[in-house]
Amino acid sequence: MSDRDPQPVERQLPTEEARDLLSLVREIAHREIAPKAAEEEDAGRFPREVFTLLSESGLLGLPYDSEYGGGDQPYEVYLQVLEELATARLTVGLGVSVHTLAGYALAAYGTKEQQVEYLPAILGGGLLGAYCLSEPASGSDAASLRTRAVRDGDSWVINGTKAWITHGGIADFYTVMARTGGEGSHGITAFLVPGDAEGLSGAMPEKKMGMKGSPTAQVHFDDVRVLDDRRLGEEGQGFAIALSALDSGRLGIAACAIGLAQAALDEAVAYATGRRQFGHPISDFQGLRFMIADMATQIEAGRALYLAAARLRDAGRPFAKQAAMAKLHCTDTAMKVTTDAVQILGGYGYTADFPVERFMREAKVLQIVEGTNQIQRMVIARHVAGPESR
Repeated sequence: MSDRDPQPVERQLPTEEARDLLSLVREIAHREIAPKAAEEEDAGRFPREVFTLLSESGLLGLPYDSEYGGGDQPYEVYLQVLEELATARLTVGLGVSVHTLAGYALAAYGTKEQQVEYLPAILGGGLLGAYCLSEPASGSDAASLRTRAVRDGDSWVINGTKAWITHGGIADFYTVMARTGGEGSHGITAFLVPGDAEGLSGAMPEKKMGMKGSPTAQVHFDDVRVLDDRRLGEEGQGFAIALSALDSGRLGIAACAIGLAQAALDEAVAYATGRRQFGHPISDFQGLRFMIADMATQIEAGRALYLAAARLRDAGRPFAKQAAMAKLHCTDTAMKVTTDAVQILGGYGYTADFPVERFMREAKVLQIVEGTNQIQRMVIARHVAGPESR
């Protein structure tokens, strides 16, 4: 086998501060995350101490305002941090993306008083967040959710069940979309619910084919009472907040997908240059060289796509179409690249002795979360061809 180290990704970063930040992230990833990834994923262990370290290092609030403990970093930089973390371990990269998604409603739609009270702990106080939109009977059709919040004086009482919640049952706070009015998208309101609220409980984590170290669980709300000062935005504004959050969240998934694909490519190249057959490294054979070239090209294309969308976002321009394109392309790329990495390793790739079989299992979920890739195609088509006539 080869001792060849993977070539570092060539990045275009806007500032010296950003370059220093990426160096810090690589150091943490190399020292604290990657060495334990395989063992902990196999054991289904969530690395909470890593998230504590990331919080202490200022890495859980990068795209948010420094006034509240954030990092004042553009999405162009934040997403490349996610990619580096996901290259080391997808559970960590995706977890940071979900935490950032969970804080979005408060940062973008909360009152000044709410932001002063709650944001510092979320951005740098060691807390971990979860985002609660999907339900057992409403996944892609999120506007049909049934969890309900009923006004009771200066409080709201929430009842219902959320499903497929990353960090479900272990999060310190939940951004929850609940129905406060009539049917449809205009009857939904957002709430910031503490993880230790009475009546809130997490079910047993789902048994998944990949990302076993990242808990995904239903979250039950049984007469959970929250004060009105934890309502985010106006009544009935929740679905618009949710969609706005998902536009940014999809960029996070895209970056994580490219990080995972990069890890698979690095592993495949290391194996191919070290494995000899017929007297030559198998990387000498044209069939494998072409596979590696295609893998590398698709990864670079995905990276360019998510960064182009991020730069639109940073410039304050519309980016929903590009976010959907990035999520679609990058997650499909992750699935294809990890599958090809298994093929390059042959029989070894199908065993748990090498990480590419885990990468392949992990890649599949990225085509599903935060809007399936079929939903992304619907979003893109609406932007390009207009809404459906039916």
